[in-house]
Amino acid sequence: MTARVRDGLRQEVLDANLTIPQVGLATLTWGNVSGIDREAGVFVIKPSGVPYEDLTLDDLVTVRLSDGKVVDGDLRPSTDTETHRCLYLAFPSVGGVTHTHSTHAVAFAQARRDIPVLGTTHADTFNGPIPCTPDLTVEQCTKDYEYNTGRVIVDLLESDDQKAAEVPAALVAGHGPFTWGATARKSLEHAIICEAVADIAIHTMALGPATPPPRHLLDRHYTRKHGPDAYYGNTEAATGA
Repeated sequence: MTARVRDGLRQEVLDANLTIPQVGLATLTWGNVSGIDREAGVFVIKPSGVPYEDLTLDDLVTVRLSDGKVVDGDLRPSTDTETHRCLYLAFPSVGGVTHTHSTHAVAFAQARRDIPVLGTTHADTFNGPIPCTPDLTVEQCTKDYEYNTGRVIVDLLESDDQKAAEVPAALVAGHGPFTWGATARKSLEHAIICEAVADIAIHTMALGPATPPPRHLLDRHYTRKHGPDAYYGNTEAATGA
C-alpha cells in the first residue's frame, strides 16, 4: 500500500541525499537524509547501500514513525533508519535528519571530543559546542543497536527539544555526526556547517591552545540569525512578500 506524504517531501529528501556527495560529505554510500510528515505519521529515507548516482524517487523508502515498519518502497531502508526514528520521536521540532561520515566531524567523534566553539562561524548556527556522546555499552550494541545510537544522543541532550533546536547536531562516539533541522534540507545544511566548523576547529587547535571568544560576541552572532529578534537574511524578499 502506498503511503501518501505531503507534496514535495519525497523530492526534498531525494535532492538532499543527492547533495551529500556533491558537497564532499560522503565516500561511497556513507550518508543518508530523511524527512518526516508528522501529520501522516511517516518519514521518507534513503534506501540502504544504493549509490547516489543511481538514486531515484522510486527508490526512497517510507517508514511508519510509530513502529519503524516500511509502508512504501521495494528496497530496505538505510541501516540508520532506527536512529532517525528515535530522534523524530524524541524531538517534536525535528523535520529532517542527516547522517554522514564527513572527515573532520568523524575525527572529533573518534577522539571522543566535542567540537568547541572557537569563533563566530560556529556560533552563527550552533549555540554551544557540538557534543559527543559516551561510547555505547555492550548491551546497547548487542540489541537494538541503531535505535540505541539515537538514544545516546537523546540522553546527551536530556530529551530537551529546545537544546536540540539550539545545537542541531551531535557526534556519536567512534562513529560520526548526526544533524537535524526543521526540514530535510535544513538538516543537510547543518551537516555541511558541522563539517566546516570541525575543519576550522582542527586548524585552529593545530596553531596552539585555543580559547573561545567572549560570550557576548558569540551570543550576538547566534541571536542575529535565530530567535524573535533575528535580522539576518531577506525572508520576505525571497518569498515575494
